[in-house]
Amino acid sequence: MRDFAGKTAFITGGASGAGLGQAKVFADAGCNIVIADIRQDAIDAALAELKARGANAHGIRLDITDRAAFAAAADEAERVFGPVHLLFNTAGVSIFGPLEKASYDDYDWIMGVNWWGVVNGMQSFVPRMLAHGEGGHIVNTSSLGCFVATSGAGIYSASKFAVHGITMAMRDALKDKGIGVSVLCPANIRSNIAESIKTRPAHLANSGYAVDEREIAALQEIYAQGMDPEELAGHVKDAIEDDRFYIIPYPEARPMLEAAFQQVLDALPPIDSDPEGQARRATAMGRYVEARRQMDAERYGQPA
Repeated sequence: MRDFAGKTAFITGGASGAGLGQAKVFADAGCNIVIADIRQDAIDAALAELKARGANAHGIRLDITDRAAFAAAADEAERVFGPVHLLFNTAGVSIFGPLEKASYDDYDWIMGVNWWGVVNGMQSFVPRMLAHGEGGHIVNTSSLGCFVATSGAGIYSASKFAVHGITMAMRDALKDKGIGVSVLCPANIRSNIAESIKTRPAHLANSGYAVDEREIAALQEIYAQGMDPEELAGHVKDAIEDDRFYIIPYPEARPMLEAAFQQVLDALPPIDSDPEGQARRATAMGRYVEARRQMDAERYGQPA
């Protein structure tokens, strides 16, 4: 997609941080903007900022873990601006601490927002995007934490690994349907994600982690040095224009990723080993893929 004029973008977490950066950049490109966020005061401030720069913008208060509310938000976006062409699943939360100390509520909160929020966005909009037939693009925000994980950010990384995987699968699903798909894997962003704990719902308050103002302040100091959200959104726009899957505009990540992927490659036997086993497995997989094509053609009307 290269022409954004008149297109409509729906952005979760759109009232601050990376989401607001996306709202500004794509508004400047001519999009109608719908920002969805859980905080009404942040929505109000973001709308004032967007409209001051001439944007056609609309705000919706949304808990992205609420599927019925997400569907209602999609309805509202279409009533206001018509079909949605750009979906940015950007909202996310984090909490840090030793993984073995985590509670079920810690898992449910982080996975609910970071994983199920993305799923809910795609479930709400992909069928609509296919139905309107005007094309589009989906950008799911993962993290550099989708490639490596440590104990301190274990649940967060698990959620981002999942987002990476489902985004790759959705790219495959939509590759012939005029809808592009990208995964954004940022490192540090100038955002207020350090304060996401303040949006944690009361029914998931039983945490294994002790988070206080000292930790929030320390994280804010780190995030203050992060990439500017509008700069990051500019990279997102470039990727959409070029129909690129990965968006990772952080050169400092190269050594870490090279080391991580080298570990994977080092775990593999030499390519010329076990030729009989390789041939047997390849033949079996080829038969399955062909049978699957035929079954899918019968079941779902997809080309064989």
